[in-house]
Amino acid sequence: MNFHYAFLLYGLNVIIAFVIIFLERRKPNETLAWVLVLFFLPILGTVLYLIFAQNISRRKIYRLSDEEEELVRSSLDMQIQTFQREGVRLPNSDLERWQSAIELNQVHGNSFLTQMNQVDLITDGHEFLDAILTAINNARYKINMEFFIFKDDRVGSRVLKALERKAKDGVEIRLLVDALGSRRLGRHHIKKLVNHGGKVAYFFKPLFKYITLNLNYRNHRKIMVVDDAVAFVGGFNIGKEYLGYKRKFGYWRDTHLIIRGNAVQDLNAVFLLDWRVASKERLELEENYGYPVESFGSSALQIVSSGPNSDKEEIKTAMMKMIAEARDKIYLQTPYFVPDDSMMEILIMAAQSGVEVNVMIPSIPDHPFVYWANYFYCGRLLEAGANIYIYQKGFLHAKTLMVDNQVATVGSANFDRRSFRLNFETNAIIYDDVFAEKMETAFKDDVQSSKKLTLREYRDRSVWVQVKEAISILVSDIL
Repeated sequence: MNFHYAFLLYGLNVIIAFVIIFLERRKPNETLAWVLVLFFLPILGTVLYLIFAQNISRRKIYRLSDEEEELVRSSLDMQIQTFQREGVRLPNSDLERWQSAIELNQVHGNSFLTQMNQVDLITDGHEFLDAILTAINNARYKINMEFFIFKDDRVGSRVLKALERKAKDGVEIRLLVDALGSRRLGRHHIKKLVNHGGKVAYFFKPLFKYITLNLNYRNHRKIMVVDDAVAFVGGFNIGKEYLGYKRKFGYWRDTHLIIRGNAVQDLNAVFLLDWRVASKERLELEENYGYPVESFGSSALQIVSSGPNSDKEEIKTAMMKMIAEARDKIYLQTPYFVPDDSMMEILIMAAQSGVEVNVMIPSIPDHPFVYWANYFYCGRLLEAGANIYIYQKGFLHAKTLMVDNQVATVGSANFDRRSFRLNFETNAIIYDDVFAEKMETAFKDDVQSSKKLTLREYRDRSVWVQVKEAISILVSDIL
């Protein structure tokens, strides 16, 4: 009897493996990883596959009306045609070499180029909290807030109390959080906000606590838009560790942006589409999109979003184009450096072509498999001549890429396969040499708090480290 059960069990795993290989059309490395899981963990592997490996790119979770489709498509087509006919006009003519990157993001990522934006850089958690509390307190009629993690600790409670006061004053509040990342934010925490008229929604909320077939697909975005006039986007979440109040991590080094200008409406559109999915409230895009916005600065921006609802990997493609166009130097910060083969090869090619490639990762692991995968891929870059820095001051959570002191991207996307394929992410791409210089200065300041990893040191790593690397890269496609 046991033999028959075992035979049926492995037969089920073979069927699932067949689905992976022939129907889902997954990438070879990902296919191999899942086949190994199914082979060695026949019962658990099946459950894990059903939860973590479903393909939602065929589901149209973001639905636009015919009028909205026409509004967005006609406006974007008009901008594309204008650029192709007249070229891109930017304040600094040196930046016009990035026209092909701008057009790629327009066509591949449906991303407008907006100009006359003001972009401010935040790299400290206390500064971030002060900035969002000030924006909330100054709000006159509307706050749209979206975070992957919103905790019920002393930092989260300060933000909730500020939202409650504004809701009581009649400001329209919408708070969207990821159901898994913010799983501890319960009804009792948001009760006062809701009682005062605020609205709260959970992205991919499970029917039963912690049990959902969408568990592997998280809304990792961190966005706030106030009065359609000022927007925030970047890597900070809402919780005490992001201000350095958690002993395990110590000082938390992250990067966030404050944006004023025309790009605000694009970030608001991202929020509105996510809000529709989570809350089922029908907010009409045409009422909030395409309105004139006051000029605040000289930065040109594109807001690029990606997620598992699409197989286009828009943010990854945008980053690959930036790296491919590099002539002088690349600065990359990420807590999770787990690139796929295409990303790895383009970085190696840049380093071997004489481009100064600088990568910074944290010294503190918050996920052991990812940490040792980081180490392995950094070793490959060392072999190609890149500079690898390991941040020592605390935990590095910044997700930034800057190229040639001309173009930079900041957002929620890590430099890993999960962010590029499985998470809902949003990044701002900034074409501004002045802002790019600020990014370089911030990176070089962090170098002072980092240890430079040498090729000799990497080659002399212990056998045990090599074993941990081998295990980590084996499962890296499904981390």
